[in-house]
Amino acid sequence: MTRTARLSLDRLSAVDFDEMWKIHADPLTNEFNPAGPLTDRSAAQRMFGEWLGQWHEHGFGYWSVRDDEGIVGFSGIRYSTWNDRTVLNLAYRYTPRAWGKGYATEVACAAVDLWRDEHSAHPLIAYTTPANIGSQRTALAAGLERRPDLDRVTGEALGDDIVFALGW
Repeated sequence: MTRTARLSLDRLSAVDFDEMWKIHADPLTNEFNPAGPLTDRSAAQRMFGEWLGQWHEHGFGYWSVRDDEGIVGFSGIRYSTWNDRTVLNLAYRYTPRAWGKGYATEVACAAVDLWRDEHSAHPLIAYTTPANIGSQRTALAAGLERRPDLDRVTGEALGDDIVFALGW
């Protein structure tokens, strides 16, 4: 377990699935997600299984993030691919009750520290949509740099990805 000033960052466990499902199936938490909220529980279980596999294989991954009341979100870094290059993806998704408290930035900073200390052999990226100003602010506050040269443009209203990175 890792701690920040206010939060507990725990290794993902199978018992966290229902909370993950709740947060990732919530339309509010997916307002800027081009794929929208998860709607298929079995697809969510497969995705969660990939997250658990990351922990099993590499010893790190997305954390379950807890405050004094329980799980408020999922965040951290895990292996991914961007532009045919192995990267570590920084992700953060939180329940609405956690919004506006600085939790995402607090945990993103801890994830960047982990990357710097142990995993900087691969670039770190965070990507979001142009309209997701909160996510962009979190990436910048955690120390990532805006990288327009890495953006993916699809031409769809919410389909474009804008990228923030370190170590590219």
